[in-house]
Order: sequence, then C-alpha cells, then structure tokens
Amino acid sequence: MIPRYTRTEMGKLWEPENRFQKWLDVEIAVCEAWAELGEIPEDALRVIKQKARFDTLRIDEIEKTVKHDVIAFLTSVSEFVGPESRFIHKGLTSSDVVDTALSLLMKEAADIIIKDLKGLMGVLKEQAFRYKDVPCIGRSHGVHAEPMTFGLKFALWYEDAKRSLKRIETAKDIISIGKLSGAVGTFSNVPTALEDMVCKKLGLKPEPVATQVVQRDRHAEYMTALALIAACIEKIAVEIRHLQRTEVSEAEEPFSVGQKGSSAMPHKRNPVGCENITGLARVVRSNAIAALENIALWHERDISHSSVERVVIPDSTILVDYMLNRLKGILKDMHVHPERMKANMDKSYGLYNSQRVMLALTDKGISRENAYAMVQRNAMESWKLGVSFMELIQKDAEITKHLSPTEIENIFNLKYYLRNIDFIFNRVFTNT
Repeated sequence: MIPRYTRTEMGKLWEPENRFQKWLDVEIAVCEAWAELGEIPEDALRVIKQKARFDTLRIDEIEKTVKHDVIAFLTSVSEFVGPESRFIHKGLTSSDVVDTALSLLMKEAADIIIKDLKGLMGVLKEQAFRYKDVPCIGRSHGVHAEPMTFGLKFALWYEDAKRSLKRIETAKDIISIGKLSGAVGTFSNVPTALEDMVCKKLGLKPEPVATQVVQRDRHAEYMTALALIAACIEKIAVEIRHLQRTEVSEAEEPFSVGQKGSSAMPHKRNPVGCENITGLARVVRSNAIAALENIALWHERDISHSSVERVVIPDSTILVDYMLNRLKGILKDMHVHPERMKANMDKSYGLYNSQRVMLALTDKGISRENAYAMVQRNAMESWKLGVSFMELIQKDAEITKHLSPTEIENIFNLKYYLRNIDFIFNRVFTNT
C-alpha cells in the first residue's frame, strides 16, 4: 500500500517496479557468487545478466493463480531468461531474497531521511542565529516563567535534530543486514561463503544467526527511530501552533498569496501545516507499535509480519520524508513578530523577576521561606491589581529594609537573563 505522496524520491523508492528490481539485484548477486564458486557456468551467468528482467503486470497476473509473489516474480523473470533461469534462486528460500532486498530499500530510505534531516538542521541553525538576541518570554505550564530568546528555541530544536540524525544513522546500520542461509537459517542448501560474498556485493552485513528471516527487532528499532523523528517534528509544530494563537501571535507559519483559511471566515490564518504534521506524527508512532508487535513470530518464522511491513515501512518513511520537508518550508519562511514578544513579556508586569528578588533577599541573610513569602505577597498583588511588580517591591518597607533602590533596579535588568545565550549556542553549534 503506497501513500499518495509518491512523486518524490522516497515515494518512487517503494513503488512495485523498484521493489522487484531489488529482488532481481539480490538474485543476480547470488548467481554471481555461485559462478565464482564454480557452481554456475559462466555462459549461463552471462545470459542471466543480459536477459534478466521482469514485467510488473505479468507478475500480478501470475500471482492471481499461484498466490505467491516471489514465485510469480521468478516465473516472470524466467520467461525473459529462458533455460538458464534454472540457476536463479538456487538454494534459496523466498525470505532470503525478500528480507535482503527489504534491507536495501530501508537503507536507501534512511539515506533520504538523513539528507532531509541535514537540510532541516541547516534552516534551524540559520534561524537560531537570526533570532539569537531577540528576547521573548519563556513559559512553563503555558504561564510566563523567565525571559529567554526566540533563537534559543531553534537551538533546542537543532540539538533535538542532532539526536534524531544519530538515531537514524544507527538504525540504518542495524538494518543493513542480508540473510541467505536457507529455510531455517542453517545453510542447508547454500555454502556459508555465499552469504558473505553476496552481502559484500550488496553493501550489507550477514545476519550472524537467522531463522528463515532477518530478526524483526532490527526493523522495530528502525521504525522507532522514525517515530522519534516524527515526535520531534511534532514538538516543533505544536510550539508554532501555540505561538500562532491570537492571544500570543509571536510567530506563525507562512500564509501564501491566494491562500484561504476558512470557508466561512475570510480573516482566518490557520496553522494548517503544523496541524497536518501533528496528525501525521500519530500515524508514524502507531506504525512503530505495529513493528514492535512483529518481533515475536512463531518458531523459525510465520508470515504475520509481512502484511504489516508492506504498509508501515513504506508509509512511515514516506511520511517522515514529507514531514521533514514540510516543516523545513514552514520554518524557513515563517513570520516572526519580535514586537509582539516584547508586548507579551510586559503583560506579566515584570513578575518574571520574582526569583531574582527572592534570591537577593536570601543573600541578605533572610530565610528562603520568609523571602518567598515576602515576594509572593507582592506578586499576587501585582496580578490582582495589574500593576508593576517592581513598583510594589519598591514600596514594600519590609523588602526595602534589605534592598536598596539601585539593587532593586539592577534585579529587574533584562540583560541578566540573556547573558549566557552565547555559552549555550557555543555548546550546541561548535563542531557541527
């Protein structure tokens, strides 16, 4: 089952024509290895390599009768090759071909996702430095906490992307496995040397011990890596959705000329791209659960995993490819409103300085409990009356007994909160 998003490199990777080509690549590599071992005549190998091809429609036609896709494929190939086709699939079981070819496909899909991630990281880095010194309020529980900079959000997402990149690179290595050891992995009808030879030709590593199949924890790890990438993408999308709310309006995804946000309300500019990404992340996560369910098979193999993988692996790789590219476009051209960030910071009356006031009082020898109570009393009054927190502090005789006007004014200096931004950026972006 191939999703509609098939016009890209990733979509084409999973189309039947390419999948069958990978099967044929494996079969020819096996024939070459047999020839090197002296088990297939060189003339026969030459004919196989010259004539071997397949017809996708013919495979579908044959499968309607035989009810076996690999047999249908081999029959189609044999119709092109002729008598020499008797050497094709020598000593193999279907999973030798299907699993090894699937590894090749998943490896190539990982390369595309790695390229996508690096492209996204480039945009994240660019935007991080663009907004590195633009102040905004940091929020916890959705409530004003302390000041930060807008660029720091992008730096955080860049660091997330670095971990995602490492995960997919590891998953690519885990899945780069070939298996050509026969019906239950015992090399009953192929020499052990053949598997090493074929895997080397294909750029894979042999599965150290196999049943009839490559073990599915490898595929589950790959799918979990995709799910984590999707989750990190969703994390960014959800933040943009919050920032685009009318009450916040600090940033918003691009809105193109001619675009419409609502069939009923012409004024609407909705974060539809980020909402789309959020929904797709749920699909990718669900697919990872299905991959985990595939690990436990009956004895040396059953076929319950096969139908699942035909859906979840193409779908997840295509979706993650799409999500990374869509997010890249959103971040590259997003609208940012620094003036709104400043206005929003002022909405909490300077209350984000509460911790600094409390710490200044404890530095004067006041217990933390008493200092907390003194500051909280003024903070609650500031919220209640909608007045400046600093002005209330300046009028509180119990506090001014310990803190001078100059000390209070210095406490409310915004630059204090931003003094270590360069330090954080150096940790994130050095040697990357």
